[in-house]
Amino acid sequence: MTQSTQHTQRTTERRSTPVGRFTTAERLALAVLLTANFTLAVDFSILNVALPRIGHDLGFATAELQWIVTSFALCAAGFTLFFGRVADLFGRRRLFLVGIVVLGLSSLLGGFAQDPATLIGARVAQGLATAMVTPAALSLLATMFAEGPARDRALGLNGALMAAGFTTGAVLGGVLTGTTSWRWAFFVNVVVAVAVLVTAPLVLRERPAGHRPRLDAPGALLVTLALLSLVYGISSAGEVGWSDPAAWAPLVGAVALLGLFWVVEHRVPAPLVAPHLLRRGNVAWGNAAGLLAFATETSLVFLLTIYLQDLLGFDSVTAGLMLAVLGVGTVVGGLLAPGLIGRAGAKRVIVLGFLVQAAATAPLAFVDRSHAWVVPLLLLTFVGGVANLVAIVGYTVASTAGVPTASQGLATGLVSMSQQVGITLGTPVMSAVVASRLDTGLLDTGLLDGVRLAVGANAAVCLIAALVIAAALKLPGTTATPPGRDQAAVVETGRAH
Repeated sequence: MTQSTQHTQRTTERRSTPVGRFTTAERLALAVLLTANFTLAVDFSILNVALPRIGHDLGFATAELQWIVTSFALCAAGFTLFFGRVADLFGRRRLFLVGIVVLGLSSLLGGFAQDPATLIGARVAQGLATAMVTPAALSLLATMFAEGPARDRALGLNGALMAAGFTTGAVLGGVLTGTTSWRWAFFVNVVVAVAVLVTAPLVLRERPAGHRPRLDAPGALLVTLALLSLVYGISSAGEVGWSDPAAWAPLVGAVALLGLFWVVEHRVPAPLVAPHLLRRGNVAWGNAAGLLAFATETSLVFLLTIYLQDLLGFDSVTAGLMLAVLGVGTVVGGLLAPGLIGRAGAKRVIVLGFLVQAAATAPLAFVDRSHAWVVPLLLLTFVGGVANLVAIVGYTVASTAGVPTASQGLATGLVSMSQQVGITLGTPVMSAVVASRLDTGLLDTGLLDGVRLAVGANAAVCLIAALVIAAALKLPGTTATPPGRDQAAVVETGRAH
């Protein structure tokens, strides 16, 4: 069969498929990409419940336990933008497969770790694998479909599984630790990695790359150091407080490095982040919405875990299973979001998602020590999970709309970075809010007051995010667009819709 005949058959199959539906080949590719992203999302939280057991088994000091989580988050957030550009330059499919290999090997190392250094090394490698796979998989999804219902649906499924993965990780980590061993939190990844490596080369396809500019090495170094410094500072603040130099000094350094990075990007011939891309209202403000969406909901999981365990007295497994309703809500939200975006547009959907999330979160600021709050809590977290995922899918669609194919790896790298920094940012900030009430001397009510205050702040952030996005986010086609490929992309977007 000639290449021309194969192309004609693929074109005929695509045309015969109803709008928003997937062909068999697309379903197989989606399954591989979504499985990989879901597994990586699980890795963000799967060890949280198991930290005390790991510390006992491997000899971690209590103060060092946070590095099991922080080392992963540092690399996942710090290197994602760099690898997003590498995906554009050297091949998304190739980088995806390399990342899966790194994930499998590092997880095998972590599962057999016998000392703290080995485990931390495994978590660093897992973070690097996440930084490779997540933007590569997301850009493959974005370039596999033209802008319109099919892409919205694919991104909706991806967003649902990514958000559900964080909650699933907390539940799965508790179950594995309580029934078998925390080591299975690593070994599960090995099984997934092998399955993906067997299947992916058969089902993943990528368009041939055109001209490949040189990699912006100075920009890559500066932005990676800036993100590492930012995430380290945020993580440290959750441990030592915001007034400690260990927290604010890295944050000041991150701001300085980002400023220097911006100067470099205006001067190099092939910038890592083209300034005109960030000047797009949908890219900059869309990613701001994504960062806040992930920061608010993942930190709410942290707050509700404290409430259910430390204030209501449930064990970790029971509390995790209760919060699984949030994961169900995110899946429902991911399924609903594409249809809502098709009817109302990505901007309105983001604003609606934040407003409903704020409305569902605000009542939880009035919880008390009564178990009568359990049923309302489950209902409200379900609604909030649906709304949060609607906003997440909306920001993913908005942040990649109108971006040329050659820059999709960079655009999706920004999307991945915003979600990973958001996950890392939210919990330390809310932890600091809780801690502020513990220092008042009201030991019997301090924790409850702190949780209430933090939940109220969480709801307020959602409301402010809705107002800011409503005022600032501009989608392609609503303002002037530079001529050339970007304009063609906007025209194609209009045709798709």
